[in-house]
Amino acid sequence: MSNTKKKLTIIGAGLWGQALAKLAQYNDQNNVKIWSRTSSESLASVVQEADVILSAVSMKGVRLTVEKLTALTIPEETIFISATKGLETKTLLTPSQIWQKSFPSHPVVVLSGPNLSKEIQQRLPAATVVASEDVVAAAKVQEIFSSDIFRVYSNQDPIGTELGGTLKNVMAIASGVCDGLQLGTNAKSALLTRALPEMIRIGTELGASRETFFGLSGLGDLIATCYSPLSRNYRVGYGLSEGKTLEQILIELGSTAEGINTANVLIELAQKHRIAIPISRQVYQLINGETTPQEAVKELMARDLKAEFDVLS
Repeated sequence: MSNTKKKLTIIGAGLWGQALAKLAQYNDQNNVKIWSRTSSESLASVVQEADVILSAVSMKGVRLTVEKLTALTIPEETIFISATKGLETKTLLTPSQIWQKSFPSHPVVVLSGPNLSKEIQQRLPAATVVASEDVVAAAKVQEIFSSDIFRVYSNQDPIGTELGGTLKNVMAIASGVCDGLQLGTNAKSALLTRALPEMIRIGTELGASRETFFGLSGLGDLIATCYSPLSRNYRVGYGLSEGKTLEQILIELGSTAEGINTANVLIELAQKHRIAIPISRQVYQLINGETTPQEAVKELMARDLKAEFDVLS
């Protein structure tokens, strides 16, 4: 990578987009622009001459953003970064899969890790992963965001990196329920220990590498999201344990909790691929009013006995 400043356009001006902009500007090595639907500038003007375009929009906004950009002329050397965690309801695709299908000649990089936006805004130290089948593109993105407060690793498993960050949102809802019901440290440790092989079962069935889930975007993000009240998904679970309705919780949050949509999509994926997802299934039933927090815990505790490391069942 040359010493010349890189031109980075971030699409999405929410907390995550703003946090990423601060990280990219930290060493004063990049020219950074942020765009949202309320911006006075047009999307065409802010992506013009951009070396890198980063999408930090919610899952439901990914398809619309892609459609807007496909209507423009984007040079093939422009790198796309997907920083969205979720699954598309109709197609069951991840965000990066949507980007790659729409821009097959462009390098696409996934950015994911244990990165709570509010902590990054406070310049607290953190680490993340950038993943791509294009190692050169991943290395360029590494340089853009790396600093003495943000350590960036890389790998070649974008789908695994993406799914780690996506699936842990469902587990964070379960974790919030666990804490809200005051079930204790033993119960929560058991929950998160069993959550990881469930994530691995789903990920490997969809083509991810098992090892990726033991890294920052899997285990790392799982720990951060399931232990912090800064996590929106954790707060959804906690609110449900208090007897609040999902609608009430979302109004209080004032923002999106991607784990809700992901849980709904996971049910379809699990049926299609015949994957055992006991924790995710209870979360799905809970957010859809088919069970109570207490009943969900009872169901998980009553499952058939089996070997601990039989991760495929």
